[in-house]
Amino acid sequence: MKTAHNKSLLSYLLLILASCLPVVATADTVSKLDSGDTAWMLTSTALVLFMTIPGLSLFYAGLVRTKNVLSVLMQCFAITCLVSVLWLFYAYGLAFGDGGAVHNLIGSGKFFMAGVGRDALNGTIPETVFSMFQLTFAIITPALVVGGFAERMKFSALLWFSALWVTLVYAPIAHWVWGGGWLSNVFGSGVGVLDFAGGTVVHINAGVAALVAALVLGERKGFPQTPMPPHNLMITVAGAAMLWVGWFGFNAGSAVAANGSAGMAMLVTHIGAAAGSLAWMFSEWLKHGKPSVLGIVTGMVAGLGTITPASGYVGPAGALIIGVAAGILCFWATHMMKRVFYIDDSLDVFPVHGVGGMTGTLLTGVFVGTLGGIGLAEGVSMSKQLGVQLVGVVATIVWCGVVSFVIFKVLDVTIGLRVTSEQETEGLDLVLHEERGYNP
Repeated sequence: MKTAHNKSLLSYLLLILASCLPVVATADTVSKLDSGDTAWMLTSTALVLFMTIPGLSLFYAGLVRTKNVLSVLMQCFAITCLVSVLWLFYAYGLAFGDGGAVHNLIGSGKFFMAGVGRDALNGTIPETVFSMFQLTFAIITPALVVGGFAERMKFSALLWFSALWVTLVYAPIAHWVWGGGWLSNVFGSGVGVLDFAGGTVVHINAGVAALVAALVLGERKGFPQTPMPPHNLMITVAGAAMLWVGWFGFNAGSAVAANGSAGMAMLVTHIGAAAGSLAWMFSEWLKHGKPSVLGIVTGMVAGLGTITPASGYVGPAGALIIGVAAGILCFWATHMMKRVFYIDDSLDVFPVHGVGGMTGTLLTGVFVGTLGGIGLAEGVSMSKQLGVQLVGVVATIVWCGVVSFVIFKVLDVTIGLRVTSEQETEGLDLVLHEERGYNP
């Protein structure tokens, strides 16, 4: 009798254990955190922040005149701090939150990082890491715009512009492309804009804003008659090298995983940079008779900016063609801006980043389906994808151009955008910050 009772009890315990097994399996399935992916994204995040401070900061600082070096460094540093706080307050929610009724246009929620705790995940990585990674993109984009109005804008105007622009331009377009907005499913077609790491969100956005800034503020005193050569190309080359290295986090990190997509993105990024450098160098060599250091590093930036939207979609051969196109097209765009249209985009942001971003976004639609690309989605032709890419380019240009213009005009009427002619002559370092970056 005791034996029968024990068998009955054992059977009951086994039944309970069996009923628990599916629950345990489900819990294991829900837990998606991948330590390898997380480690790579932590590294990528640091690399992208490294692109702004010190990479872009030094790249720009070497290109301006000596009397304005500290002003550029200050602007990039202040933007990093300001955007970081705004990202915490609301900008992350605008870009990547669930927008509810206006989901296709703007996000909402996640304000003050609500719900972004230690255990919150985004795919296979902590959402804290995803948010920080995206923050570094939001930092570098308005920092790029600095090159369009360098050496003549008030520091107070710079702060107001950056805050308003991140809120009204960057966050909405980031939501449209990466946050599930309307450009991820253009007009309900089931086809979205292919922008792996920021051709529209970062480069076209920054380039167009810089062009608007140059047009609204007007040219620097003495432009174009007075030569304004870079004061220290060694600093510029050092910053350019930092940008090249940091860009691997920018593009390969946009895979949001340590996988084959990240590996290919890293490879094609390097090829695009190298091809862009050489194409610009040879273009300059043919036109002016000598290759310059400034030319080869600018070609590198053009190659990197142009391969950015395509980096997760194309193969090495496609990247080579994109890089060559970047070096040639951006070189001639820079020449046209400065020597034909006489637009004083101080550090060539529009011809390098704007033209490069447009070129790369469009060529993504070409090379995603050929020369080793990942292939077009089922039922999508090259012409259809190109049409969608064009919609993304035009939408970014129009929204960024119009809203940036309004922001600049409002600031000009209220607090003023530009320093006085006398202050510009003296230099922004001393006038705005009472400091010098050198010993006279």
